[in-house]
Amino acid sequence: MTPTAPETRSVVVEREFAFPPAKLWRALTQPHLMEAWLMKNDFQPVVGHGFKLTGEWGGVLDCEVLAVEPEKILSYSWDFANDDPAYSLKSVVTFTLTPTGSGTHLRMEQAGFRPDQKQALAGAVAGWGEMFGKLEQVLAQGD
Repeated sequence: MTPTAPETRSVVVEREFAFPPAKLWRALTQPHLMEAWLMKNDFQPVVGHGFKLTGEWGGVLDCEVLAVEPEKILSYSWDFANDDPAYSLKSVVTFTLTPTGSGTHLRMEQAGFRPDQKQALAGAVAGWGEMFGKLEQVLAQGD
C-alpha cells in the first residue's frame, strides 16, 4: 500500500492590470523591480537557477526556478525553514499571464500549504494582496 500525500491548500490571487504582458513580465523577472514589490533577491529567469528572497523582517526563502515561458508562465519553489513546523513552508508559486483587450490578466497561485498551516495560509492571502498593490505601483512608475 502506498502512503498518500497530505492534502495541501493553495492561495490564488487574480488581478487585471492595464499594462501589456511584456511590462508585467519585466516586473516579475527583473531583480530591481522584484525588490520594489516583492523582496530583495538574486533572481534570474532561468530554469534550475537557485535564488534567495530576503524579507524586510529578515527571513530568507530558498527558491528555485521551475518554469519560464516569457510573458506567459513563471514558476518557482518557495521554501521557508523555521523552527516552528507550522511556519516552515515548502510551496510552489506560479504566475500565469494572459493578454486581454485592456492589458494583462495575472493569476498567481502559491500551492503547498498543509492543513495545519492555517495562519501561514491567511498570512499569504494578506501578503499577496499587499504585494499585488505594490506591483501595481511599480508598473505605474514605469521601468
